[in-house]
Amino acid sequence: MSEGNRILIIDDHPLFRKGVSQLIAMAPHLQLVGEASSGEQGVAKARELDPDLILLDLHMKSMNGIDTLKAIRDAGLDCRVVILTVSDHADDLVAAIRSGADGYLLKDMEPEDLLAAIDQALNGSTVIGERLSGLLARAIREETTSSQRDNAMLTKREQEILHGLAQGLSNKPIARNLDITEATVKVHVKNLLKKLGFRSRLEAAVWAVGRDARA
Repeated sequence: MSEGNRILIIDDHPLFRKGVSQLIAMAPHLQLVGEASSGEQGVAKARELDPDLILLDLHMKSMNGIDTLKAIRDAGLDCRVVILTVSDHADDLVAAIRSGADGYLLKDMEPEDLLAAIDQALNGSTVIGERLSGLLARAIREETTSSQRDNAMLTKREQEILHGLAQGLSNKPIARNLDITEATVKVHVKNLLKKLGFRSRLEAAVWAVGRDARA
């Protein structure tokens, strides 16, 4: 069994959990380490199992996906969290990204596409359903005019790191590419998010990709 591929599913629909579990079982390099039927149980299992990736439902009873995601981030767990939901509403998508999600996928995607997205997320990439990326970009553009955000306010190093974010890279490959430490990357990411007025790295990445496309 490969290390670094341990997955936890948090979803309140038993049949869906079973389906995803069976799908993961078909991939020898992936390991399902646990399931949770609620947000509260999911946070507890995440603390106990320390998975590499969490697949998280958005609309659950009692504790919803956003609150669960925030609790996981507040716990300081170093894991990837990808929302897997039926909701294609812009508000849900933006809320998830701003709360620290590493991806947002729809439950109606093809099984092989879900496995591919899981691999991408585990490798440090951000994953957003194809038809959702434009939705997120539009939501970010509508929130503020381009004149309010300009990468010229960033240092050269921050611009290099923003470019890495736009490529969907996590801190480790960015640090390797720039020959600096992950801790240094983390500090630069925090600074560039503050300068640009974003609350998540994925927001900054989507904005940077859209800016480059319009250039």
